[in-house]
Amino acid sequence: MSESPQRLEQLVERAAMLWPERAAVGTQTEVLSYTELDSRSRGLAESLRRSGVGRGDRVVIIAEKSVYSVVAMIAVMRVGAAFVPVEPSNPALRIAKIIADSGAVLTLSSNPSLALVGPVVDLESLDSAPPRNPSTGGGVEPFSGDDLAYILYTSGSTGTPKGVCISHRNALAFVEWAAASAGLECSDRLANHASFNFDLSVFDLYATFLVGASVWLIPADGSGVPRVVAAFLERHRITVLYCVPSVLIMLLEEGMLPSLQAELRTVIFAGEPFPLGPLKTLRRSLPLARMFNYYGPTETNVCTSYEVTAADLERNDPIPIGTPASGARIWIRDDDGQIARDGEEGELMVEGPTVMLGYWGQPPVVGGVYGTGDRAKRGPDGNFVFLGRTDSLVKIRGRRIDLGEIESALSERSDVVDVAVVVTRGVAARLRAYLVPRRSEAPSLLDLKRFLAERVPSYMIVDEVVSLTALPRTARGKLDRARLMRMENEP
Repeated sequence: MSESPQRLEQLVERAAMLWPERAAVGTQTEVLSYTELDSRSRGLAESLRRSGVGRGDRVVIIAEKSVYSVVAMIAVMRVGAAFVPVEPSNPALRIAKIIADSGAVLTLSSNPSLALVGPVVDLESLDSAPPRNPSTGGGVEPFSGDDLAYILYTSGSTGTPKGVCISHRNALAFVEWAAASAGLECSDRLANHASFNFDLSVFDLYATFLVGASVWLIPADGSGVPRVVAAFLERHRITVLYCVPSVLIMLLEEGMLPSLQAELRTVIFAGEPFPLGPLKTLRRSLPLARMFNYYGPTETNVCTSYEVTAADLERNDPIPIGTPASGARIWIRDDDGQIARDGEEGELMVEGPTVMLGYWGQPPVVGGVYGTGDRAKRGPDGNFVFLGRTDSLVKIRGRRIDLGEIESALSERSDVVDVAVVVTRGVAARLRAYLVPRRSEAPSLLDLKRFLAERVPSYMIVDEVVSLTALPRTARGKLDRARLMRMENEP
């Protein structure tokens, strides 16, 4: 077996050879060693082959976080197919859109009773027993590192989620950089807080498998409860935690982080800006831990990184997103399409090995260059500074949301003439819908929440609604989002 695997699933096979009895992945109720994880994924791969799944196919996995979900993802890649993880909390209509858009040949679910388009196979009913002939059954085929490994569906402005296509080579470029940057060791115990359709989980699982460490899956139903998360971290003696800033702020507000400092040696956050005040409190609460601020959209995974040190306790401006990571080349493109000088604002551009293949069903990325849509600048110290978005894409508690998807869903209502959605500022960000009702009596917030619950994930359901006679427009008749954002702070 090569010391430098070219595909994600090969990390497990390699780990099973080097650290056979070491714990690989665990939950509150079950733990698999690397030998068991490798064996069960081989067995499930053989079962998938018998079902006709092969190279280039897509398999949707709709399941709560469990060791079985991890086995399924690895098994899908073993047969040369790509997995499409979907949170089961998504509305059935949205899940059906993802299944249809991806052209999945098979849908695996821990809840096969879901009313979805096409057949659904009970994930746990598939045979994952070790193959009869371990040398061939379920083994890794000589597929390419440029093959599609997985598709992560993100919010789309048209109302249809967009599938971000990531190859094995894309993912491994990030995983290998991240493991080295964070100094991961085989003795580390990582906590997986993010759902498997969120790119933070790529680090949790595959950086763990790369170094032979162990990863512990925080149950989804307790991931938003501070005492549950803190107890989980303490019980499993977690040494490395990667999550969105809002989770860390939640733990800080409940006073639960200082008790973890004996074990917690590395804290990484990404997905949204970390307000300076709470960040300083975090730095003081965990004086011995290394801290990293990672930045990068799903389309590039992590492309910049900044290590937060005690020196940042003296700063009065937001922390930067840092310098290039994962082998990326980063620059700022000004409004004229030229490379901006230091200090000049523009769109942050990324070129490098982690840039996605493209969106599923759309042309591939041209030249491996991706425009993030984020405004940024490069400071005199070489660190890049995030300044905001250039479009309707926002992040709330680490979840990427295209406001256009919510607007598209609400515009389906016959009693809504026009609608726009904004996000309020601050840690406790909220979604506010401005709408023009067709009749004098506007639909209620409760009615809109119920309507959206059938069409979008729970984190995209609006928190507030404001009725207007007309939405503000520019001189050219376009929606004036700048005016809406000013109205967001008005009573």
